[in-house]
Amino acid sequence: MPQNYTPEFKKEIVHLHEEEGRVYKSITAEYGVSKAIISKWCSELREECRLNPQAQNDYDFMNENLHV
Repeated sequence: MPQNYTPEFKKEIVHLHEEEGRVYKSITAEYGVSKAIISKWCSELREECRLNPQAQNDYDFMNENLHV
């Protein structure tokens, strides 16, 4: 049975990976979310950013902080 995750939880997981640079293995161990799901959520965020200017700003901010 598929697990239902809140949008806030998904955003937090993407934040951990994209902004904080946490690796899939670390997030999987802590939250029990598979690498495939994390990758899917990151891809969905990138697609949302392409369509939504506010989401693009949020994504750009996460990337800036990751590479500082």
